[in-house]
Amino acid sequence: MIRHKFLGKLMTTGLLLTNIAGFAQTKKAVPFDAARLKTSWEVGENNYQGKANFLSTFTFVNTSDKPFPATGWELYFNFIRTVKAGVLPGNVKVENINGDLYRLTPADGFTGIKPGDSLKLGIVGDAWAVNYTDAPAGLYIVWDDQKETGLPIKDYSIRPSTTAKQLMRYPGDKTAVITPTDIFKQNAEIRDIPAAQLPLIFPTPVSVTASGGNLVLEAPPVIKTDAGLEATGKFLENEMTTLLGKRAPGKKTIAFRLDKSLAANAYTLKVTPEGATIAAGSDEGAFYAIQSLKSMIAPAAWAGVQKSVSIPGVEVSDHPRFNYRAFMIDVARNYHNKRDLLRILDVMALYKLNVLHYHFSDDEGWRLEIPSLPELTAVGAKRGHSTDWKNMLPPSYGSGPDSSNPAGTGFLTRAEFIEVLRYATERHIRVLPEIETPGHARAAVKSMESRYYRLKAAGKDKEAAEYLLSDLEDKSEYRSVQNWNDNVMNVALPSTYRFLDKVVEELQSMYKEAGAPLTAVHMGGDEVPHGVFEKSPACLALMQQEKLESVNDLWYYYYRKVNDLLKARGLETAGWEEAGMRKTTIGGEAASIPNPDFANDNFQLNVWNNVIGGGQEDLSYRLANAGYKVILSGVSNFYFDMAAMKSFDEPGFYWGGFVDVDKPFYFIPFDYYKNSKVDGRGNPVTAETFVGKDKLTGFGQSNIRGLQGLLWSETVTSSERMEYMMLPKLLGLAERAWAQDPAWATEKDSAKADAMYAQAWSVFTNVLGKREMPRLDNYNGGYNWRIPTAGVAVDEGVVKVNVQMPGLVVRYTTNGEEPTLKSPVYNGPFQAGGKVVKVRVFNTRGRSSRTTTVKVPQPGPGTQLKNNRN
Repeated sequence: MIRHKFLGKLMTTGLLLTNIAGFAQTKKAVPFDAARLKTSWEVGENNYQGKANFLSTFTFVNTSDKPFPATGWELYFNFIRTVKAGVLPGNVKVENINGDLYRLTPADGFTGIKPGDSLKLGIVGDAWAVNYTDAPAGLYIVWDDQKETGLPIKDYSIRPSTTAKQLMRYPGDKTAVITPTDIFKQNAEIRDIPAAQLPLIFPTPVSVTASGGNLVLEAPPVIKTDAGLEATGKFLENEMTTLLGKRAPGKKTIAFRLDKSLAANAYTLKVTPEGATIAAGSDEGAFYAIQSLKSMIAPAAWAGVQKSVSIPGVEVSDHPRFNYRAFMIDVARNYHNKRDLLRILDVMALYKLNVLHYHFSDDEGWRLEIPSLPELTAVGAKRGHSTDWKNMLPPSYGSGPDSSNPAGTGFLTRAEFIEVLRYATERHIRVLPEIETPGHARAAVKSMESRYYRLKAAGKDKEAAEYLLSDLEDKSEYRSVQNWNDNVMNVALPSTYRFLDKVVEELQSMYKEAGAPLTAVHMGGDEVPHGVFEKSPACLALMQQEKLESVNDLWYYYYRKVNDLLKARGLETAGWEEAGMRKTTIGGEAASIPNPDFANDNFQLNVWNNVIGGGQEDLSYRLANAGYKVILSGVSNFYFDMAAMKSFDEPGFYWGGFVDVDKPFYFIPFDYYKNSKVDGRGNPVTAETFVGKDKLTGFGQSNIRGLQGLLWSETVTSSERMEYMMLPKLLGLAERAWAQDPAWATEKDSAKADAMYAQAWSVFTNVLGKREMPRLDNYNGGYNWRIPTAGVAVDEGVVKVNVQMPGLVVRYTTNGEEPTLKSPVYNGPFQAGGKVVKVRVFNTRGRSSRTTTVKVPQPGPGTQLKNNRN
């Protein structure tokens, strides 16, 4: 989901260059073999002609012995940048179809491409392009006499940006890219801390004391539970079987005791050489105690069945700081299946997160079966090429012409979703379903139009209109930030509310069958575009009937209806920040303020817009101060789809800034102004940034329910990319959501606070490198977490290397070859004058980071290596 009004101008698209399922080609001969059209794309320059746009170039090379034809073809591609329609130099026309789908067609004067020749097409897009996920994707050709068949262009490459004009976004952009030297400086303050001195449990508990001795389990323990804690006892039994195999229980005991004096999510844990005792306020607290036990087991133990496991003797007292510790996964833009969701739930449970926000519907897909409305998945869960797209959605984010592509097409069946709900509930994770409304709703809108036309053709007029989401007489003109012109539910139609009620009814049925709690439904509410509803007869009639002065007032009408609908079903309303805002004027200027209508109605808002330097830095606090229940979900710290750093090879967006694991870690929930370090463009933050911004009041603080990390999936086209973008950022979120306010966050002396933070950051990065990332190398068969690239500094021919997470192995070469597991391990500075040094960081399973390459100049005369251990 794009959470910024400028975002449609900045957003990038998922890139699908490989793994496209073979497309069934018609037997009829085609005018040209698409496999022989070698295609590449590159950025020409940003800030093109001194404006906020960029020039990029497609190059098409005819490698066939036949000419590429002058007529009779269309070439489609996805590109989230807005490109002005018209005829390009080269006599090729470019036009937008809808959303991010574009089409090239021959214009008058186009003569084709002769064998061996090439065609270059320069395209001007708005904003800029920085990394490879900014590139167009999903290219395919359609021949005029085979209109229903799209043939993918598989020989497609993206040429790296290497020059300043390609990489600098605008005048004043501080750096073209992050260099190895920059990374070295970032890592310079991280101390290497011996593993024995690191905290025993992660996330950090309220209190933990080492008591000496170890509990050594050479067989599964005997597990004893009080009434009410049997489920957690069974869960631990399964975990011990995973670690120690199916053996008869040994002599050691782990006992669970119900202690009603503790909060439901609190626990105490005592481990001795004889066994362990857990006291908990409920099954939930006992479950968190199990995760703490697991945290103390050696990371390598999860690689396979062990002869024994050892747990240090400790006494722990613990409870979470926030009751709401959430992660959101977007499965609409690109689909992520049941296996992906179960793996997410497992890693959430390990780090004590307790809410999965399931974003299953958006413009580009509806991903959950609603049996009474089968078109939602028959149409809304399928993307591919068509001549009219009435029975499927168009390709988006590089999903291509093939409707069997698993990134573009797919959904959870009712039975699968119930399985996911049960799996989550066993791990004390609630699943918050989101029905994106009234904007970001194209998949639902088009699905219900398909239903309408099908039933209308069958003469069932009344039934056809029952769940219709669009006023078919609406002449309103608009473009959403993702460039859709038909993606908004019409809020004046009674059928819209029948639709929503039907979906909620079926959701409740699924949750009931799963035995899973459902207390709220997220109803979206963001980014309804300007111009919508203005020429809808249904809306104009409703405005007259309800005496509404402006189409803006339809917004408040809609949310009153939605809130009442959910209340009638015993549910609370959740939404994005815009659902709690009211448009008005201040001093004659247009402004938005917290809407008083729902402020005291347990209305829960995810506030995403805290782009530092963007002007809305205080929005979370203003809404909480006004009475809204706020989940801090700011892009600056918690949007995991943001690229980790500014590098052409680093995937992800960057409109809200670059987000590495440090951003969620250093977030101070009740005063995030204090520790904001850079703005959305990477410039250092000054105190002036927050002058005039509202601070969180004591009352407002009581309305901050928790924190949420979010992974939007525009650039996330596979399971591996999903895990790469999530991890290790998720662990920064877990620490901030569970652990108590750290001392460095409340220290008033800035110099002391900085020193305390530096120490805490060193501890955290060492915990990642020596404990938690090695654990995730083995847990569940291993996760594809992002291995950081190495920092490298060169001084007079001497090469120094460091890494963000001490404990990870760094290997290097000086002969130009790529480092492998057989390459030398970096143990200290080395002389490499005049050589090309390549460096990679390796995890415990032999997977590596991207290569860092440095050309080392020859040192001056008399230079020698003085110390090889620094």
